[in-house]
Amino acid sequence: MNHLGNQVAVVTGAGRGIGKAIALKFASAGADVVCVSRTAENSEKVAGEIRALGRKAWAYAVDVADGAGVAAAGEKILAEAGKVDILVNNAGVTKDGLLMRMSEADWDAVLDTNLKGAFLFTKAFTRALIKQRSGRIINVASVIGLIGNAGQANYSASKAGLIGFTKATARELASRGITVNALAPGFIETDMTSALTEEVRTGILKQIPLGNFGQGDDIANAALFLASAEARYITGQVLAVDGGMVM
Repeated sequence: MNHLGNQVAVVTGAGRGIGKAIALKFASAGADVVCVSRTAENSEKVAGEIRALGRKAWAYAVDVADGAGVAAAGEKILAEAGKVDILVNNAGVTKDGLLMRMSEADWDAVLDTNLKGAFLFTKAFTRALIKQRSGRIINVASVIGLIGNAGQANYSASKAGLIGFTKATARELASRGITVNALAPGFIETDMTSALTEEVRTGILKQIPLGNFGQGDDIANAALFLASAEARYITGQVLAVDGGMVM
């Protein structure tokens, strides 16, 4: 399968979970991949797996909430990779707690990473994408941005904001041949969900019509479609990959 042959993809939060699954899926589809995560160890590990597939890979340790750091990384990525065709804004964190106990620091940390990070990385590559008059931007939101969740006011706000950001940038960039879409994963088997108690997991499963948690590949397959030529006429959309949870 060579759906993404001769293309360069940047994936934030690529060190584990959904981001890692997307990075490896894109590589298997022929893309060269820039792996961005908070730590050099995680990004380099995934980059190594991509190189083992016969693709080029670059590893960057970047705090996506650091404006100066993202701008510098963006310039270096364009210089080293030569171009960027696909950007996946996947980096995200949670700092859950009831609103009345939530600290301002926990609010800021989640909004800065999940929402501001997507803004900064998108801005870093927008000029280059406009110049080449083509590109795919995929923002990884969440069903929690669609329905909310008690104890996750910060996370819900960041993901809902990411959906609004997706629609606004889709309108701005459409005339230049650039599509912008969002994925809204449901409950996916990752490090985040592995920390849930069995009681909580059972309660969640009752809300999912398909009756099971999703896998990283479920999100990666949807991302691959949105990044491909087959999705050329789709922009400004939110695709829920959630087992029917918010149908």
